[in-house]
Amino acid sequence: MDIEIPDKTYFRIGEISKILGVEPYVVRYWETEFRTVKPIRTKSEQRLYRRKDLEALALIKKLLYQDRFTIAGAKKKLQELIREPEAATLPDEDCREKLRSIKKELRAIRDLLS
Repeated sequence: MDIEIPDKTYFRIGEISKILGVEPYVVRYWETEFRTVKPIRTKSEQRLYRRKDLEALALIKKLLYQDRFTIAGAKKKLQELIREPEAATLPDEDCREKLRSIKKELRAIRDLLS
């Protein structure tokens, strides 16, 4: 579910809905449900979403549609990711140790072949 995000500063709701593949009313609903999405408003009250809003909406879509979270579950997961962003991106020590072991084995195989 990789989404191509154009290199722009602001996006209108129609652009957001096309990029994400959802209707504009869905984007507006998510905006009311998830605090991480806060578009700015123009003088004419038109919503302008920043890149970080689009990235948050893409994550929300992934949690709801791909990972099959409920709205409440997605809110909880987003709060966990906000509280511990490094835990979501960095592997734990067990994974690191496994990777070290694999690397050592690959080097041994390389040495045998050369």
